[in-house]
Amino acid sequence: MTEALVPITASTDRFVQTVKALNDTEVGGTTLVPPWTRGHVITHVARAADSLCRLLTWARTGVETPQYASMDTRAAEIEAGARRPAHELVADVVASAECFDEAVRSLPDAAWNCEVRMRTGELRTPGALVLARLRELEIHHADLAAGYGFADVPPKAARWIIDDLVDAQRRREGVPPLRIEATDTDLTHELGTGGPTIRGTQADLLGWLTGRTVGATLSTSQPGPVPTAPYWI
Repeated sequence: MTEALVPITASTDRFVQTVKALNDTEVGGTTLVPPWTRGHVITHVARAADSLCRLLTWARTGVETPQYASMDTRAAEIEAGARRPAHELVADVVASAECFDEAVRSLPDAAWNCEVRMRTGELRTPGALVLARLRELEIHHADLAAGYGFADVPPKAARWIIDDLVDAQRRREGVPPLRIEATDTDLTHELGTGGPTIRGTQADLLGWLTGRTVGATLSTSQPGPVPTAPYWI
């Protein structure tokens, strides 16, 4: 599973390079997820790495270690770090990424089969947590609205993320039926039967599925506008 760290390392490097290019004023700029500023998003990426390390500790030791002490604590940590200078944000992302990398590489073989509970309530093995880290990095990189968009996400990474999002939807109740088809890859997924088929590029489908775009560049097989994507996290 440590081979899965290769795309994560590359994704981290791209994220860090974008953050390094921001000055102290720009880190306070708007993002795709208002009211968060870029400082909020960057801090969240760092604290999310810490939270995954806690879950990996749970898998390694067998001692229940919540991803976050509480959602209020999570929000407070992000708010506390959001207004730091750019160089401090860079250092935080780098340091937390290194801790995550080490936590994955040092995980004993037996721990890879352990299930831990994410803050959403989902049970995940460490292998799924590695994928969750890639999802965090790529989606929040686009959220920075700093020159990196969903079209810049490597196609293989975008495919992994979409597969993960759809798998999560399949485990939930009440998700409306839906079929998605990428027009530039062989990606297709179906949730239930009888729903509309949403078509577009893989990148545009990723932006829509994560609620970042409204689907203006997508098409639907049913009359009317492209529907809102199911809640994804």
